[in-house]
Amino acid sequence: MTSSKFLFTNGVLSQSSDIPSVSTFLETHPGAYTTTRSHNNGACVLFWERHLRRLCQSIQILWSSHPQLLFEAKRFSKESLPYLSTISETWESGIRGLVNDSMRKALPIALKEGSEGDELAITTLVTANLDKLIVSESVRRESLVNVFDVHIYIVDFVPPMFGIQENGAHLAVVGPGREAASAKHSNWVRVRTSLEKLKPPSATDLLLSNDGNRLLEGSVTNFYVVCRKVNDQDDKDGTEGSATDKKESGDCFEVQTAPVSDGVLPGVIRQLVIEVCLTRGIPFREVAPMWSEHEIWEEAFITNSLRLLQHVETVSIPNSWDSLHLKSWKEISWNKKQFEGGPGTITRAIQSEIMGRANLEGYSFSDDA
Repeated sequence: MTSSKFLFTNGVLSQSSDIPSVSTFLETHPGAYTTTRSHNNGACVLFWERHLRRLCQSIQILWSSHPQLLFEAKRFSKESLPYLSTISETWESGIRGLVNDSMRKALPIALKEGSEGDELAITTLVTANLDKLIVSESVRRESLVNVFDVHIYIVDFVPPMFGIQENGAHLAVVGPGREAASAKHSNWVRVRTSLEKLKPPSATDLLLSNDGNRLLEGSVTNFYVVCRKVNDQDDKDGTEGSATDKKESGDCFEVQTAPVSDGVLPGVIRQLVIEVCLTRGIPFREVAPMWSEHEIWEEAFITNSLRLLQHVETVSIPNSWDSLHLKSWKEISWNKKQFEGGPGTITRAIQSEIMGRANLEGYSFSDDA
């Protein structure tokens, strides 16, 4: 069955009969974006306030530090922008208003005309339009919010059942981390596509690393491992096996994921994982998982706003990091880490808590005055 696709620009539905895929659309339009989905037959949008906050942060970062990744222009130069400065609170309020207004117009149409029974995957892209920028000393900074265009791309989406992921992810480490990782921007989609040639057919997602050892994140996900804590006394006494008996309490395990300072996207679900671990007393450390320590990895999982949380079955990495200059995955020799038995105890505990919060943090635009 063909999925229904809708593209809105500033709240106006595109009448084109040939709407590109969401990846193609993002590749051809600069800007900051975020992707989430509806829940409960479209009644609400998951974690919308968190997504909107992160979207505004991404716009601010790109405007101040990487404007070439934000502005829609064939020829771009910083000299064209006399107002490159920190976005004020008034700006953020204006941007939130533009995005929410577009969502209020788009969602009812997509829900009415989309496939019955499906949820919606919703990608919101905010682009700055250089043609709209009036370079004049008389223009007040607050009015510059009008240079932004809001594109909302909606497609039918069939989510996995909450709490159930029958199939685990298969990950392959293929390349370096992203540019301007603190902001989620569409230029990354183009880079991600270029890395796909190195992904083995069995892999469901890519993992990024700058050195072949410290693992950062997936190309569309954040990545986590549950590590067994090993100390010198355990090694001397040969008591490593006792860790299994303590796993229910989590005393000898910790969840690890790369810190934002290493150049990873501060994902919405990533922040939720941190909050869940702190609330549940699950040891958590923001440190890049090391492939050199993969023998003490007991579990692994990935998160993003469509899958929420999915356990990992395998992680593959090139035998030689230097081999990544080769043209395709066929020319690379791979090492593999296999996780047995489906989602582990700690992965399931975090997953269950996130599913509960998903039900609590849904935003209903029909209730938005």
